[in-house]
Amino acid sequence: MAGRRSGLQQQVINFYRECFREARKKPVEARPRFHAYIRREFRAHNIRKNDFVTIEYMLRRGKKQLETYSNPSIQDIHL
Repeated sequence: MAGRRSGLQQQVINFYRECFREARKKPVEARPRFHAYIRREFRAHNIRKNDFVTIEYMLRRGKKQLETYSNPSIQDIHL
């Protein structure tokens, strides 16, 4: 049986899912690039799971990026 997730872990998982939901609103041909970008950004940082300050900072930073990329005028992302 898997252990329970902390509130912060659940926030990160929910944010990850939210990013992919927003990517579904982009043109079909651009979605793979958005998906690759999302995965790369989440894997790029080797943060210890008990480094709460950094995790909270990265969540705030990520939400600002998501807000930017959610703009309907942004149709594609270049990696």
